[in-house]
Formats: sequence, C-alpha cells, structure tokens
Amino acid sequence: MPNVLLGLAVVATGLYAGFMLIFLTGVMPAFARLDDDQFVTAMRRVNEFVPRPVFLAVFAGAVVFPALALAIPVEGRSAGQTWLLIAASVGAVANHLVTIAGNVPLNNALAAASGSPSGPARAAFESRWNSLHRIRTLLITAAFALLVAAAVA
Repeated sequence: MPNVLLGLAVVATGLYAGFMLIFLTGVMPAFARLDDDQFVTAMRRVNEFVPRPVFLAVFAGAVVFPALALAIPVEGRSAGQTWLLIAASVGAVANHLVTIAGNVPLNNALAAASGSPSGPARAAFESRWNSLHRIRTLLITAAFALLVAAAVA
C-alpha cells in the first residue's frame, strides 16, 4: 500500500505541476496578447471551467497522497526518503495555501467586476495573479521533484 500511495502522489503532483507549468509558459503568455475585454472574458471562462471534478481530484491528490504516503510507516524507509516526503508535502501544502489565499480571491474579484470596464479589472488582476502563479508553480514543481526523488531513493 505505501508504494501505491507514493505512486499516486507522484502522478497527482506531476499532473498538477504540469497544469501549472502549461499555464505559466503557454496560457498566460497567450492571454497577455489579448485586449482587455478578451483577457477578462477568457480568464473568467477559465475560472468557471477549471474547478471541475477531475481537476479537483488532482488538486486534492497533490496534497492528500503525499501526506498519506508519509503517514503510513514503511519498514526500511530511510531517513532521507522521509525528509523528501516531508519536504514534498510542505511544498504541496504551500502551493495550495498560495492558491486559496491568493489566486482564488483574485479570481473571485475578477468575476465580481463583471459590470465594470475590463481595463481596470485586468490591471487589478493580471500582475498579482501571475506573480502568485509563478510562486505556486515553483512550489508544486519542487514537490513533484522531491516525490520522484523519494520514489527512486
């Protein structure tokens, strides 16, 4: 069971890290080329469609599976593996805290600004959201690398 949980942790965290990286390197640079109205509309649609069951399962799994893999005692687990699992769990939790405390409120504010002109709504959103997104992408990518290291150690 511990190996299955570690495998699920690697998969869920890898999928989530990939999603974050694609947003960082592809989606947001493409959106940056849109005019204000197009940008605000596109981000609103993304924020409506992303939090669906499959995404939420991966999002939750990136925290739950590493924590479960760490919580189940394994005979022969090295101290190094334990510390890699702890560090990966911390990174995944930190990613989620940035998301919940930073990006989600910005998403909600952008949705609530639906009656206002797009220029001010974009100005209040884009730079802050991208800065937070870079942080959370780094955190979850590091968590993924640490889990891979724990799995092969």
